[in-house]
Amino acid sequence: MPRDPYEVLGVQKNASEAEIKKAYRKLARQFHPDRNPGDKKAETQFKEVQEAYDILGDAAKKGQYDQFGFAAPFGGGGASPGGGGFRFGGGQEMNVDPDQLNEILRQMGGGGGFGGTGGGFENIFGQQRGRSRTRRQRPPEEVESEVTIPFLTAALGGTVSLSIDGQQVEVRVPAGFEDGKKLRLTGQGPGGGNLLLKLHVDGHPYFRREGNNVILDVPITVAEAVLGTKVDAVTLDETRLTVKVPPGTSSGARLRLRGKGIKGGDQFIEIKVQAAAPADEHSRTLMEEFARLNPKDPRADLPWA
Repeated sequence: MPRDPYEVLGVQKNASEAEIKKAYRKLARQFHPDRNPGDKKAETQFKEVQEAYDILGDAAKKGQYDQFGFAAPFGGGGASPGGGGFRFGGGQEMNVDPDQLNEILRQMGGGGGFGGTGGGFENIFGQQRGRSRTRRQRPPEEVESEVTIPFLTAALGGTVSLSIDGQQVEVRVPAGFEDGKKLRLTGQGPGGGNLLLKLHVDGHPYFRREGNNVILDVPITVAEAVLGTKVDAVTLDETRLTVKVPPGTSSGARLRLRGKGIKGGDQFIEIKVQAAAPADEHSRTLMEEFARLNPKDPRADLPWA
């Protein structure tokens, strides 16, 4: 059984670091093989001095020894059961009662104790070293991409199939998705990483969007604007509705279709009055007569008039 390192160096347990180092240097010079050629006893004592200082000269090892004695996991040679004893760092071997060792290992946080897989001895000296050798794999990086989706898909929601970096991806777009916003697809990027999509919304032949409202331009003639009329309009889901245009409707006026927009928004029919030049003199005379009978100056209230 190895000697107490404090005894080997001839210092007290409360000795300072400087005192320990001074005692070591003195004994190392005294028993050095160069000063004692062929002296086996001096050689043994020199090794003892080295092993003692290896423990007491290291603050971490000294603290472990002060708490657990030679059962402390100094490292180096590792622990190996054999012949009823255990061999620790520095080649030292000691006999330890199994119950005592179990208690020591439980206090060190090893858990289950000696014997069997998953016991305290294995947890401390096996698994702990295994973790130090295991290299953590970095998670796949998030990949960003930009794609363009149809207007109606963004408005009503739906699934689009996209080819991103040669990979086919099915993207579920929620209703009301706005142009320029981003959508994160978990685990669908290269190597199982995340895919961050910036979606651009394509234009539409006749709808345009204002927030969750949808605008549809509907042209009418001057006579329809004056007399009033009924026009057909289409909604986002391709339903056709008949909308009444009241007499005297001006170009730019909007007629509301409640709840027919995006996610509960409204659809507006925006009137566009299209005027035609008189086809003949008689038509001109009729328009002049109408203007005389229905005088109106649309520019009278302008702030700059």
